[in-house]
Amino acid sequence: MSKIEEAQEILKALGLPVAQQNEMSALTLLALCDIKEVGNWTKAIRQSLGITKGIMTFVAENYGKLYAPNTRETFRRQVLHQFIQGRIVDYNPDEPSLPVNSPKAHYAISEKALSVIRTYNTSKWKSTVKTFIAQVGTLSQVYEKERSMRLIPVTIEGKKVKLSSGKHNEVQAAVIKQFAPRFAGGSHVLYLGDAANKDLCIDKKGLEKIGIPITEHGKLPDLVIYDEEKEWLFLIEVVTSHGPVSPKRMLELEDLLKKSKVGRIYVTLFADKSEFKKHIADIAWETEVWIADNPDHMIHFNGDRFIGPR
Repeated sequence: MSKIEEAQEILKALGLPVAQQNEMSALTLLALCDIKEVGNWTKAIRQSLGITKGIMTFVAENYGKLYAPNTRETFRRQVLHQFIQGRIVDYNPDEPSLPVNSPKAHYAISEKALSVIRTYNTSKWKSTVKTFIAQVGTLSQVYEKERSMRLIPVTIEGKKVKLSSGKHNEVQAAVIKQFAPRFAGGSHVLYLGDAANKDLCIDKKGLEKIGIPITEHGKLPDLVIYDEEKEWLFLIEVVTSHGPVSPKRMLELEDLLKKSKVGRIYVTLFADKSEFKKHIADIAWETEVWIADNPDHMIHFNGDRFIGPR
């Protein structure tokens, strides 16, 4: 392997997230350890380097990788910041009292990380990595824990699921907690597409039973809720990044559901009135609108009738 590939392997073993196992991260590690292409990891040293005149200059001179001056911030924010969090690097070890934005800011491999790195490709490598992780943990684990803490919990028919964080899923959670009990009581959730996991909640048998092609659930709206007693199918779009149930979107869904005999109710959901106002011109007639911060009310784009299938 090349030294860059070896550096990437080291970063992976030390528990850095995938985003910090890229070439820029590997080159940064090589610079901080003073390892050239013909160097040996057992000879790695601890030296303090700035970004532009230290790390970027080393990378250019020894690996022929030329980065534009404005890339400095990428090194700082997308590599070194995470290295510090993962206890791989110390920030301003020579002058800890330096201001945050000081031009003298510098970085050095931590003593613990250095002792591990020096054993790479030796018989001690696996044991020293294991000891390091036992002592300081891994940044990947920290990030995963933080991500899990941000998940949005919802209970769907007694089953607890967690949606990934974000405004879109916050509104989707409001559908389950507030919209469904008010306007679709007793209904069954056939499909809920999490922003990060499109198959988080999908009842394939239920969809198939009412004539919805289960091989095309990627074309479905954000949520599909079915009231079996009334034979009403709620097709719900959540507007945060994508548009409402427009005439075009309505035709697409009608085509998808052409073999289904149940009554269709098209609903567009917004987080608040300001978001609703941005899209009002695009909303199709014969559809409904629900606004999460006014949960008791429904806006009907239906002419002379209220909620119900066409």
